[in-house]
Amino acid sequence: MSVQERKERERAGRQRLIVATARELAEEQGWDAVTTRRLAERIEYSQPVLYSHFRGKREIIGAVALEGATEMAAAVRAAASAAATPRARVTALALAYLDFAERHPAVYDAMFQLDGGLAFAQEDTPEPLKDAFAALLESLGEVAGDGVHPALFTEVFWAALHGLATLTRAGRLPPGDAERRVELLVDRLAAV
Repeated sequence: MSVQERKERERAGRQRLIVATARELAEEQGWDAVTTRRLAERIEYSQPVLYSHFRGKREIIGAVALEGATEMAAAVRAAASAAATPRARVTALALAYLDFAERHPAVYDAMFQLDGGLAFAQEDTPEPLKDAFAALLESLGEVAGDGVHPALFTEVFWAALHGLATLTRAGRLPPGDAERRVELLVDRLAAV
């Protein structure tokens, strides 16, 4: 291995450590607790080293969001692929989405609530975000109904899931009815 390859591998490792530490700190204490000073202390590198990887908190949030999008896409695909019928796939997808949002609130915030400097629904949208949408579209497109554009249906269904995730987390919906809400959403929106 050349010196250059070793340096690149070490740099990539430091970057992964920064993102993992930011994510861990945000999940423990919220995004307000994630500062470059605290990250530098936790990873035991100087702030200049941190800034050599990221220009600031916004880019770190973006990196966490991209990592989260990849994980969410995998979770949604795994849940949907285990189901036998279109209705079961859509239900499994919805429950997996809501479960991801509940289990990873700081990551979910990085993906959808905070400014990580990422473009959505544009040509320059990063691939992990495009793939997360594609993971939803794969199952939702088949239940869009006649005359409904699959991507448009996916956007509406996703918006409903996001609303459920956000309102549930904020304590604005009674706990324990997630599955019934998903059943209602699937029954009313999906052509199954």
